[in-house]
Amino acid sequence: MIRLEHGDWVATVALQGGAVAALTKGGEDVLRPTPKGATDILDFACFPLVPYANRIAQGRFVFDDREIRLPVLPRFAPHALHGEGWLGVWTVLEQAADRLTLSFGADGWPWRYEARQTFSLSDDGLRIDLSLSNRHTTPMPAGIGLHPYFPRHAETRLDAPATGVWTGEDIVPNRLAPSDAVFDWTDRAVADAPFVDNAYEGWSGEARLSDAAGTTIVRASADRLHVYVPTGEAFLCAEPVSHRPDVFNQAAPGEQGFTVLPPGETLALWMTIGRT
Repeated sequence: MIRLEHGDWVATVALQGGAVAALTKGGEDVLRPTPKGATDILDFACFPLVPYANRIAQGRFVFDDREIRLPVLPRFAPHALHGEGWLGVWTVLEQAADRLTLSFGADGWPWRYEARQTFSLSDDGLRIDLSLSNRHTTPMPAGIGLHPYFPRHAETRLDAPATGVWTGEDIVPNRLAPSDAVFDWTDRAVADAPFVDNAYEGWSGEARLSDAAGTTIVRASADRLHVYVPTGEAFLCAEPVSHRPDVFNQAAPGEQGFTVLPPGETLALWMTIGRT
């Protein structure tokens, strides 16, 4: 684990999964802390989504007349989920007291790529810069996102206005509906929400999570936010992402966040987390 500090802020980052294990301000958990001894990255506080976010239906898609088959983890079968950055070990490129840059590349994607994350602490909180660069000789489909987990209390409210939500008959959505078709997150009590695992379109780029102790403010350079509110859990997720779920199967390049990166080009996203 690598510990970063700046003023009241402390972040702990693991090379496994390039994941944040903890983020605190003045000793208070701002992200859901990782249980002691945990090794499953899904139990960590935040992890990167690269080279795609969320689900790819049946772990397959066609790109440039070529069928691509992706690794599928048994517990998420039959769909591929969240890319491969969260499953591998990242390498330290630069490190300082309040700043850390990591790099990652793997073999489960048919195109060579390099992902980077820079974690920076300041008086305002944590900033994560995530990038994905095409190191291959041909264009590649690309997507990124960040998957933070936030503590959830009985009184927690989420304010994350959006214009629409991706929904469908099963876990892989196939249509865009008004945001209230699932749950409209315009200053709503989380306790009032049903089970939610949906991507919201037309997000403002800011989300506020309020509880009795204060407000966590999330900002990102994304106009899509995937919200995960499982039933009966002490957390929720508000994930800035570059594209809708299953985008490589259900959209054309340039639509709904479907990015095609030419060789040498980079897709980037940043997120900040503050607390007042």
